[in-house]
Amino acid sequence: MKKIATNNAPGAIGPYSQAVVHGGILYTSGQICINPATQDIVEGGIKEQTHRVCQNLGAVLEAAGTDFDHVIKTTCFLTDMNDFATFNEVYGEYFTSKPARSCVAVKSLPKGVLCEVEVIAAVD
Repeated sequence: MKKIATNNAPGAIGPYSQAVVHGGILYTSGQICINPATQDIVEGGIKEQTHRVCQNLGAVLEAAGTDFDHVIKTTCFLTDMNDFATFNEVYGEYFTSKPARSCVAVKSLPKGVLCEVEVIAAVD
């Protein structure tokens, strides 16, 4: 098992890793919209937050030697399902290979953010 860490995505804010690779599969922790350069939540609404989440996931994927095209499954968390259409629009710009996905509404997320996404991806 190999732990993945990159300064191009926010560091873990608890006792966990950004991601772990085991048996050729990458399992990421959920990413939220923290700008890794400033450690601040990005300004704006669901559109801006979703872009930052996907950028953070891209950095973790790259650090593990894989990319969005190798994502097998995502799990998405939204604090408001009224944001679903806008979230999907931005999400679709990154996950063009259309991996399997679950998307659920949650009461709240860390730091009051609007969305969080975790991925499972193949690592060649």
